[in-house]
Amino acid sequence: MATIDLIVLGILKKEPMSAYDIQKLVEYRNISKWVKISTPSIYKKVIQLEEKGYITSHIEKDGKMPEKAVYSLSEAGKQEFEKLMVEISCKPINIFLDFNAVVVNLESMTKESQKECLDNIENNMKVLKTYLEKNIALKESVDDIPATGMAVLQQQYMLAKAIEEWICTLKKSLE
Repeated sequence: MATIDLIVLGILKKEPMSAYDIQKLVEYRNISKWVKISTPSIYKKVIQLEEKGYITSHIEKDGKMPEKAVYSLSEAGKQEFEKLMVEISCKPINIFLDFNAVVVNLESMTKESQKECLDNIENNMKVLKTYLEKNIALKESVDDIPATGMAVLQQQYMLAKAIEEWICTLKKSLE
């Protein structure tokens, strides 16, 4: 998947690191909240990218820690990164929201069940919004958080707020 390629190549463009460190950075930056990327996919991806010649690895040993492969971006990887940046930015934007599968089927349910489903979605959206608020507040005072990372958090928060408002409107229209 080109998105995961771009995430991994982008991280390695800044500095060499192990797959474990990439995974921890993805976790720390909550990238999996806005891009479908999992821990196993990161480990598979570094192997694939190395096979394609986009990254290289060398083994490092730090004290008593076990050996680990540290990955760096190759020249071909830098070119692939640039290509993917342009390619993905030119693609039509799709917003996939899994809960829309519930929404499109609401009319096949009783009013009581419709309300329950919408309440569930609304509660989950509130949880997400609260999480984003705390994350934004926590990271606003951290110097090493890139402005673009904060921009994505703000984007996610704005989307959560808009969806929360939309759910209220939908609930009223189904009453």
